[in-house]
Amino acid sequence: MRTLLNIIWLLLCGIWLAIGYVIAGIVCCILIVTIPFGLASFRIADFSLWPFGRELVRRADAGAPSVIGNVIWIVFAGWWLALAHLVTAVALAITIIGIPLALANLKLIPVSLVPLGRVIVDSRSVAASS
Repeated sequence: MRTLLNIIWLLLCGIWLAIGYVIAGIVCCILIVTIPFGLASFRIADFSLWPFGRELVRRADAGAPSVIGNVIWIVFAGWWLALAHLVTAVALAITIIGIPLALANLKLIPVSLVPLGRVIVDSRSVAASS
């Protein structure tokens, strides 16, 4: 079921989200100073391509630089990205077939809000470590 949902997501939403995040990542990497934000954009692009069966977890070695970077990210990009994912999720939830896609969009809110100091892992590895 997870693979089917990921394929539907990829065709309807994922590819467009990933392209947007990759373009943002390239721009951030070109600007040199914002390379950490570019890498975060690439991480979000990866997650937005195939969200079902994967989760975002906090890195154990993330420290103060991640917190400072996340505050800067929230101020300049995170809040409106999270808001865009929320609005899209509400619009998708109107139809029955769109409900799983809406849930995937809601799953993208934490990574779009605070992407630094996080890593994307397989859901099964998170369940096994719990």
